[in-house]
Amino acid sequence: MALTFPLAAPSPEALERGRLLFSRPSTFLKGVVSMEGLPPADRDEVCFAGRSNVGKSSLINALTGRKALARTSGTPGRTQEINFFAAADSHYLVDLPGYGYARAPRPAVNRWQRLMKAYLGGRPSLRRAFVLIDIRHGIKPVDEEILALLDRAAVPFQCVLTKADKVAPGAREKVLGGLRRALAAHPAAYPEIVVTSAARGSGIAELRAIVATL
Repeated sequence: MALTFPLAAPSPEALERGRLLFSRPSTFLKGVVSMEGLPPADRDEVCFAGRSNVGKSSLINALTGRKALARTSGTPGRTQEINFFAAADSHYLVDLPGYGYARAPRPAVNRWQRLMKAYLGGRPSLRRAFVLIDIRHGIKPVDEEILALLDRAAVPFQCVLTKADKVAPGAREKVLGGLRRALAAHPAAYPEIVVTSAARGSGIAELRAIVATL
């Protein structure tokens, strides 16, 4: 039977759990540059991966309701560490360095990529990776590399389209179609797609519900 990838549609109960989780304080915990610096794996953890400038920090800010919790920048490649945020006392939200284009020296980019791969393959408390894709550009070969890495590491992942306010409905459907076809080849893909706009708040309640009910 072929996999289908509908849009995420959590139940009212899940939406309420998400609202309650993110109504409590979320704080920046630490930025780490090596596996030795990771905090204890003592709570449920989700991470956010995506190409440079895809909007990871903006999405984390929207999720937590904190405008400046995660630093945002128009300069691709600014996030140079794995940044940990504590959501209430029960979850970690993890902002990974952007992959693909980064305005940084090549040795630094290589170092971030090695750290990201080590984290994805060796973090026992990681419940789900959210792979962010800019809806204006759709899935790219560099995204496929990360999806293949998550398959190999047996890390369940879910795709999140960002910046939905930037495209017309027809363009959105075209990108969704291409993403659904691509995800059908990935056994670790979770079969629901979340479409978000951090600027307008769309999809944020659904994403909160998913995090809260893992």
